[in-house]
Order: sequence, then C-alpha cells, then structure tokens
Amino acid sequence: MAVGRHTLREIMSQPDVWVEALAAFDPQDRLFESWLETRAFDRVIVTGCGSTYYLALTVARLLRQAGRNAIACPASELLLHSRSICIPRQRYLLLCISRSGATTETLRAQELFKAKVGGPAVAITCDSGSPLASESDYVLAIDAAQEQSVAQTRSFSSMLVMAQQLVAAVAGHDFAAGRALPAVCRRLLERYSDLARSLGEDGAISKFFFLGSDALYGIACEAMLKMKEMSLAYSEAYHSLEFRHGPMSMVGEDSLVIGLITPEAAKQEIRVLDEMADLGATVLAIARAHIETHQHIRLPVDLPARCAPVLYLPFLQLLAFHRAIYNGCDPDSPQHLSAVISLDDI
Repeated sequence: MAVGRHTLREIMSQPDVWVEALAAFDPQDRLFESWLETRAFDRVIVTGCGSTYYLALTVARLLRQAGRNAIACPASELLLHSRSICIPRQRYLLLCISRSGATTETLRAQELFKAKVGGPAVAITCDSGSPLASESDYVLAIDAAQEQSVAQTRSFSSMLVMAQQLVAAVAGHDFAAGRALPAVCRRLLERYSDLARSLGEDGAISKFFFLGSDALYGIACEAMLKMKEMSLAYSEAYHSLEFRHGPMSMVGEDSLVIGLITPEAAKQEIRVLDEMADLGATVLAIARAHIETHQHIRLPVDLPARCAPVLYLPFLQLLAFHRAIYNGCDPDSPQHLSAVISLDDI
C-alpha cells in the first residue's frame, strides 16, 4: 500500500467533488434565500475548530465584503467566552462549519448559542446525518467530500465552495460564476503539480512561510496547518505586511515564502516577496495576475472575488503532501491526530 495514497487521491479528486458540492447547493439557493428573509439578524458568527476555524476566518471576511457584519471565532471561544463575543441586544445568526459534524466544542457551542442567544443556526458539513446537522435550523451538506485521511483537503475546499455560494445568496449575487470552479481546479492541478513536487522535495528548504491578507489570511493559516500536520515541517502563517514586523528575522536561504496575493494590495504584497528574496529565500506568488519578478502560479481574473479563495488551496495541499513523503511521514495518518476531537469534560 503506497504511503499517503488516500491523501493524494482526495487532493486530486477535488474537481469532481466540487461539482457535487455545487450540485448539492444549487437546488437550495432560492430556498436558502427565502429562509434567510424570514430570519432577522444583525451579525453572523462563523465558527469551527482547527481547519474549519481557518475556513471560518475566510468566510467571515467574504461576508463582510458582501456587506454583512460577520466575525469568526473558534468554537471553544464561543463556548467558554461567549460574553466577549455576543453583544447584548444584538441579533445573531450562527454558521457552524464542521467536516464530521461531531466535534464536541462545535456541538456544545451551538447548544449554548441556541439556549442563551436564541438566533438561528446554520451548518456546513460533510455529514448530513451528523449530530450538528440534526440540531441546526438549516443544513448545507456535501457528503461526497468525506475523507479517509485525517488531514482535511477536499472536505475543507468543498465546504468553502459551498460557503462561497452561501455568500452569494446572502448578498443577492448571481450563483453561476461558481460553476466554473471545478474546471479551473482541474487545470491548476494539471499545470502546477510538478512545481508542488519539486518544491516539496527541495532539501534546501526547511522553513515554510505562508502570507495572506483579507480573506486569504484564513487560507494561509490552513496551508500552514496542512504543512505541519502532514509533514511535521516548520511552517507559519502571517498577514502579508505583518511579516516584516518581526517574523522575517527567521528568513534565510532555507526558507520558502509563499505569498497569496490579493488584487487590491498586489503591489505592497509583492514588495514583501521582493524583500524576502533579497534575504535569500525562495519565493512563490499565487496571484490573479501575471507577476514579472517571481516564480508564480496564475489564477484566473474573470471570476468574482468571492470565488477566488478556494483556488489558492490545491497547490498548497499538494506541496504539503510532497513534503510529507520527502520527510518520511504518512500524510494519511498524521502524528498524534484523529479525524474527530471528542471531549467529555467540556
């Protein structure tokens, strides 16, 4: 049995699973809009644990871009420190994101929210029969994205595809643009798989830094987590320009610095990469534009901003996979980890 075969299959299957995620959402788009119209809320709380908390960071920022007041927090923070999150006399909608729908902190946070705050609760999950789904007021489920591997790859991206469509529903935007995502993902995997392997197997690199701003900060965090989980490699994530304020002291010829470039701040973010290259780092830009000065992965420019974040993921997942194999790790079964965290004392 090949080491990491489940993880690789799950990464490479994303275009097909995204098709199913879109198909699962499409029949519900108008139903969800109608459901929203009957629920009054001032603010959205987006929550999850681990990878899905990083997904929540991206979704909350996309909702804010769409004109909704939204915040992200770990489910444990909502559970244990709800008075710091829920402001009195504000009306909330809770959006819980969970691959399994069985993570204890997320379940308890939803229970507390419904008991003390009383707002509606929506779930995005990969298990339509999960406890989280059964206790939610509205469920968006993509069962086809379930995984045999512990580390989330296609589950994360498929739930993000659904969330991006949800943002379109909340904002009253057209859903059709999202249907291009599976084909774009397939092209990216075909075009850049060799680059992911060559960087992942580059023994001169021992430190990985992922930089992202706005909605891409959550994606940078997820890339950092995938690298740590799968390969046990040193990896960190930072807001792009914040990297200058201390963390860049770690950069040298042993570093790979990957910039997730936003169109709005491309000039400033690429300048950070320039400076890291001057320090000896290998740099890579993932951007929705051609970049003259650095090795880069080019994403399409003809998609709405809300559709873009998920497209940064497949290359980063492959990079972590190849580093895991290079390091002698099994990405299917990361050290000390399990697919679901169940607690009896919370």
